[in-house]
Amino acid sequence: MVVGPQARIAPDVTCFDAADVVLAIEVVSAESDLRDRHRKPVLYAEAGIPHFWRIKEINEKPAVFVFELDPATKAYAPAGVFHEWLKLTVPFDIDIDLTKLYTPRTG
Repeated sequence: MVVGPQARIAPDVTCFDAADVVLAIEVVSAESDLRDRHRKPVLYAEAGIPHFWRIKEINEKPAVFVFELDPATKAYAPAGVFHEWLKLTVPFDIDIDLTKLYTPRTG
């Protein structure tokens, strides 16, 4: 998932210029774990995308790992891990109760 200027996002758009992307979000699955933790953050940082979030299930609950691009190193620096509530002011104001967005799997 990507977040960018509304004017650049449309239903038929499947590719974005990195300069238009403010935030890249990856939702980790067992199959994508290695790519989402190692390869994609490097690619996004090299492209200059200022913010990256990784969402992963931990103990049947969501966790949002937030990173910001360090312009000096051109690598992401950790900016926080959110388990119950995601409240940030950058790259935009967001205030979400994560527990209401998630339904644990039933056996």
